[in-house]
Amino acid sequence: MGFGDLKTESGLQVLNDYLADKSYVEGFRPSQADSVVYEALSSAPSAVLVHALRWYNHIKSYGSETSAFPGQKKSLNDYGPISAAGQAAAADDDDDDDDDIDLFGSDDEADAAAEKLKQQRLAEYAAKKSKKPAVVAKSNIILDVKPWDDETPMAKVEECVRSIQCDGLLWGTSKLVPVGYGIKKLQISCVVEDDKVSTDFLEEEITKFEDYIQSMDIAAFNKI
Repeated sequence: MGFGDLKTESGLQVLNDYLADKSYVEGFRPSQADSVVYEALSSAPSAVLVHALRWYNHIKSYGSETSAFPGQKKSLNDYGPISAAGQAAAADDDDDDDDDIDLFGSDDEADAAAEKLKQQRLAEYAAKKSKKPAVVAKSNIILDVKPWDDETPMAKVEECVRSIQCDGLLWGTSKLVPVGYGIKKLQISCVVEDDKVSTDFLEEEITKFEDYIQSMDIAAFNKI
């Protein structure tokens, strides 16, 4: 297993291909696997490696929070695609499993016990092939939250925003961005599950804090 040297073009290409149909290195949420691979990169992948760059920017948005990702940190070589030899072995294992199952039966199988065993194996085979985890659609959103004036306490603005909690919403890093006349806006990132959290919901909840917040805009929206 492994991506190889992630400081080389070949290693980054392997990572890019691996992430073509995945949001994370392992599973369906950030984990120590993402933290280990992220730390192994010396810089952001080039724009040509779209899948690796998308993943890199998403993990980068968590900032120092990557150290708190769930899971047990392992060696970099423990993550990534199976080697060619490993793929061949896995394919052999699958072939062996398929060979054990007689999908069509035989004229000689009149024995009731043999028929029962065949049906049991068919059921196990079908169950094995059908166990595919559901893909959860997610988006990485960067919000611009504007205060009323330069006297609005921005720490309170961020506190109000982060107090919004619901299933499918995870707040990320934030920063203050000058907009003029001494006024700064809060720019904050979040990851949402598309089926659970909409931008309309975010705007409605954030602008409820009307004593501190004037408006909210979408600065960036990317599917992950």
